[in-house]
Amino acid sequence: MVILVLMSLTLCLTLVDIVLKSYVEGFMAKGEERTICKGKVKLRKVYNKGMFLNLFDEKPGLVKILSAFVTILITIYQLITLLRRGNCLKKAGLSLMTAGAWSNTFDRWFRGYVIDYVGIQTKWKKASEITYNLGDFFIMAGSIFMMLSSLFPSKKK
Repeated sequence: MVILVLMSLTLCLTLVDIVLKSYVEGFMAKGEERTICKGKVKLRKVYNKGMFLNLFDEKPGLVKILSAFVTILITIYQLITLLRRGNCLKKAGLSLMTAGAWSNTFDRWFRGYVIDYVGIQTKWKKASEITYNLGDFFIMAGSIFMMLSSLFPSKKK
């Protein structure tokens, strides 16, 4: 039952991010910026042909292949982990990471770039200029869950 729930969660989170990216693609101009949450969060439409912080943006074909390869590896690891007993934190982390990976890989293969749309206002100008998407937050949260799962291993029955 847990396997079905976590696989459904992965699929739903992937679809939520794809839908949000499609909304931004259709209803915001490239470079447009809107503020919400009293100016703390900025919605903006940014295209990223590379990886994190536009790494390898001059090689979108390579990024596309690497993204697909890593996404498939994470998915296989998630499925293997879901079949084992215990370690719910690790399973949840992998589900989040897989959702983010599939969402960004979908963009790379079907749009040719990843749509980023969330910026966070900080006191550091450079950090405030970085734009993310929900899939990026899933990957980050999943990574934190994975680290915590290694610090607090589950007890096997």
